[in-house]
Amino acid sequence: MENNLLAISPNLYKRALRLMGNMFEISVLAEAELQASESIDAAVAEMQRIERLFTTFDPASQTNQINAQAGIQPVRVDREVFELIQRSIRISELTSGAFDITYGSIDKRLWNFDTKMSSLPDKETAKKSVRLINYKNIILDNEAGTVFLKEKGMRIGFGGIGKGYAADQAKKILKDKGITSGIVNASGDLSAWGHQQNGKPWTIGIADPDTKNPFSYVNITNMAVATSGNYEKYVTIGGQRYSHTIDPRTGFPVTGIKSVTIISPYAELSDAMATPVMVMGTRVGLDLINQINSIACIIVDDANKIHHSQNIQLK
Repeated sequence: MENNLLAISPNLYKRALRLMGNMFEISVLAEAELQASESIDAAVAEMQRIERLFTTFDPASQTNQINAQAGIQPVRVDREVFELIQRSIRISELTSGAFDITYGSIDKRLWNFDTKMSSLPDKETAKKSVRLINYKNIILDNEAGTVFLKEKGMRIGFGGIGKGYAADQAKKILKDKGITSGIVNASGDLSAWGHQQNGKPWTIGIADPDTKNPFSYVNITNMAVATSGNYEKYVTIGGQRYSHTIDPRTGFPVTGIKSVTIISPYAELSDAMATPVMVMGTRVGLDLINQINSIACIIVDDANKIHHSQNIQLK
C-alpha cells in the first residue's frame, strides 16, 4: 500500500488518499511511525472493502446487483448491506422522504448544473423525473436477507450515507489497533475521537460557504461532523441560486440554504442528516433536529444568516 505518511508533529501522523471518488485524510496519534502506518493500512483496507460493496461503478457490486434486478426479483446481500439499507429507510421515515437512497433513478439529463443550464424544467417534467424515487418500494426480507426494488428502473445509491459509514468503520478498526485518538476525514464527513496531544478536544472549523474559510469552530471528541452545501455545484437562473441537491418529493433543486452542518455521535448519521435538512428548509429542519437527542445542526441560509439548533454554542 502506498505510504505517503506525514509526521505532522511528534506522535501525530497523517495520510491522504483518494477513496470512493473523494479525498480522505486519516490522522492518528501513535507511539511510533510503524504503529501509525500499520493501523492506517488496516483502516484503508476496510474502506476499500466497503467501497467495493456499495459502489455503483462496479457491475459486480451488491448495489448494482440490486439495481439490475429491480422489478424482477429479490437479491440476497451481505448482512451489513442489508442493515445499512434498513437504517437508510429509518432515516427516510424520520425525514418524511427528504432522505431517500432510491434517488439513483433520477433523470440526470434534466439536471446537468453546467454553464449551459439556463432554465428549469416545468413542474410536470420535474415531478416525472423523480417518479421512481420512493423508499417505500424497497422491500426487505429479514429472514431471507434479501432486498427487492418493486419497480423496474428503480436504483439505489449510497452517496448520502456511504462516506459516513466508511468513516465510522475506519475509526472502529483504528481503535481496535490501539489508536486512542484520531480523525478520519472522509471528504468533509469526519469522525474524531480522543484528544489532541495537549489534552484538548479536536477543533473543527465550520466553513463559510462563500469563502471556504472557517467562520466558527467547534470542539469535539467522540463525535462526527458532516456538511452538505450548494457552494460546490449550483446554477443561478433569474438571480436565484439552485443547489445540485434535488428535493426527491418535487424533482426541483433546493433553494434557501447554502450549507448544513450536522454534529452527532456517528459519521453515518451526520452524513445522512445533512442533505435532508437542506431539503426540508431552515425552520422544519431545525425543528426536527431539536427533537432528536445528541444531534446538533448549524445552517447558513442564502442571506448568509446563521441558524443553529438549541443544543449548540458557536464560538
